[in-house]
Amino acid sequence: MPSRFPLDPIALTAELVAIDSRNPDLVAGAPGEAAVAQRLGEILAGWGFAVSVQEVAPGRPNLIARIGPTGRSPLLFNGHLDVVGTEDMVHAPFEPVRRDGRLYGRGSNDMKGGVAAMCVAAARAAARGALASEIIVTAVCDEEYRSIGTSALIAQGLHATAAIVTEPTRLAVCPAHKGFVWFDVALHGHAAHGSRPDVGVDAIAHAGLLLAALVSHEEGVLRERTHPLLGHPSAHAATISGGTGWSTYPAHCHLQVERRTIPGESGEQAHAELQALCDDIARARPSFRADIARHTVQPPNDVPVSSPVVLALQSALAAAGLPPSVDGLSCWTDAALLTAAGIPAVCFGPGDIARAHGAEEWIDEHELLIAADVLERVCGAWGRDEPSVG
Repeated sequence: MPSRFPLDPIALTAELVAIDSRNPDLVAGAPGEAAVAQRLGEILAGWGFAVSVQEVAPGRPNLIARIGPTGRSPLLFNGHLDVVGTEDMVHAPFEPVRRDGRLYGRGSNDMKGGVAAMCVAAARAAARGALASEIIVTAVCDEEYRSIGTSALIAQGLHATAAIVTEPTRLAVCPAHKGFVWFDVALHGHAAHGSRPDVGVDAIAHAGLLLAALVSHEEGVLRERTHPLLGHPSAHAATISGGTGWSTYPAHCHLQVERRTIPGESGEQAHAELQALCDDIARARPSFRADIARHTVQPPNDVPVSSPVVLALQSALAAAGLPPSVDGLSCWTDAALLTAAGIPAVCFGPGDIARAHGAEEWIDEHELLIAADVLERVCGAWGRDEPSVG
């Protein structure tokens, strides 16, 4: 029986926002994505999709929905259903409110609005018989932490010719974004009474030397490396801790460093550069000792601007009377995993990443409507003639 739920991206966004899907790896005791995946699956099944809900970890499912003819160049839509915590939010996080052309709620901007737009777009194109290729919708778990959802899809051998990840890009086509590497740095000193500088070795002071070296490295080396859409890579101190009291030389200091990478850089390269900074300090100050552990590495994304998926989005934007702008995205997304797996993936969606994770989260309703329209045009054109801009 056809679903009574309207083919309306605003209504679907509100429906998804109303379901708490905080990531339990980020918020202790949070419910995860099971309830929102179940509800979205019900709606998509009513719209004619073939729906599968696959558990990746206990209570952490992916939703996979397919529509359209099989056997030709399938197009993948990808978005995540998990959201971050709600501490300090200035409005009710899971009570969607529409006001002054905005829809408020946790996840409205990052990225249930994008998920709603891609689902409605595929359903509308199918309803008017416009699909020449299969559209695969994947609404995944855990993008906000370790990306186990999209990683599981790849491990299962999911195939598509290209992918659009509907993260908030302000309706720009974003074929590139930065990657990141997280480092844990343990700095070692020697505990002693504060009155005995002849005995004590200050681990916190050693952290200061490394931080100064990081700043010099960024300003003198990293800023000389550039990508046409992303600018230069960067490094910053995320957390620092150490010391036991006023009158004691600290024996230990722990520093967490995040390094944002651009295409052409690797986690191994970033690690080697950080180690070289430590080695330089140790040569000048023999008491300096640091142990570096690489915690998490996610690659950057880089899809050629001439690729069919970029051109298809630009053509759809132009057909809708909008500028077919191409830009880089500062944040990391699952697009990088898909591209690395052989599915060229670009980001395009409603909303602004600057509003993600904030005390106030909202999405512009007009942008939602435009995104659904543009993506519907892409669905209708995919698998037919090669797209061209204009």
